[in-house]
Order: sequence, then C-alpha cells, then structure tokens
Amino acid sequence: MTPARELDAVAFVAEHGVVLASARGPVPSVAEAVAGEPIRGSWWAHARGHDIFRALTAIDDSPDVLCFKLVAGKVTFVHRRLWAALVCLADQLGRDRLAAIKQEHTESGAHRNIVTPFPDWVPADVARAARGLDPAAARAQLGSWASGPDPAPRPRARARSRSGSRR
Repeated sequence: MTPARELDAVAFVAEHGVVLASARGPVPSVAEAVAGEPIRGSWWAHARGHDIFRALTAIDDSPDVLCFKLVAGKVTFVHRRLWAALVCLADQLGRDRLAAIKQEHTESGAHRNIVTPFPDWVPADVARAARGLDPAAARAQLGSWASGPDPAPRPRARARSRSGSRR
C-alpha cells in the first residue's frame, strides 16, 4: 500500500466552499477526501482515522472556516468566502441552521460544543457584503444543495433480530 499524500484540509474547504465533515451528501466530505475512498461505517475505525481527526481539528481551528449543521442537518464547514451568501439566504436556509458551532476542549479532556446563534457570529464586513448580494447569485455561489428545500436527515434503521422483527 502506498502512503497517501497529506491533505491540506483548510485548503480543501477553501477550494470547495462548503463541505461535510464525514457524511455523504451533495457536497464533498473531508473524511472521504483524507481517506482517499468512500468510508463504510465510522471514520474512527478507518485506517486513516487519526489523519481524519487531525484534518477536522485543523478546519475547526481555522478563523476562515465556520461549522454548522447545515447540509441535511449534518456537520458542515463553510469557508469565509461564502459567509455573505449564507447571510443573504438566511431566511430561506433557516436561521436555526446557521448557528455556528465551535468545539471546545475542556480541562478534563472532554469536548463540548459552543453554539453561537445567527446572526451573532456575522462580522460587519460580511453583513455589508450580504446586503449587496442578489439571492440568485448567493444560491449560485453556494451550489445546488442551496437551491431547494434541505432534505431532513434520514433516521437510522433500527436493528432487526434474527427472526426479522424489530427490537
């Protein structure tokens, strides 16, 4: 097996603008980009799980990237160049989906999410740019996922017993 090249995760977000952390969807996935292949099951169990964790941490630490539960309710990273488009379409996208999430590492080693509601995270320059942006242009910047209603996350299938009945 040849060693995979290291992915510059922040550059990956900058290039694509909107990416998912690990889920499959209408935008690229950081976890699959790092792994270099589709991931079955949890990315933690993947051979490149530690690399994926480092990539996600680098993205979370970047001042040019914000995290939301945006695309299909999944963890989504958005590069700064598209923040004005998000703000422009806040009413269509749903203000609750535009709450920024930042992961904080506590002294005990646990992680907790710090949620900043929309529009509290919006810098003044981004708000000004959003006011001058046409909604159609904002949708075009964000891509096809922003054109229609966001599909609700599918509930996970419940496990079946050997007899085929639900538990």
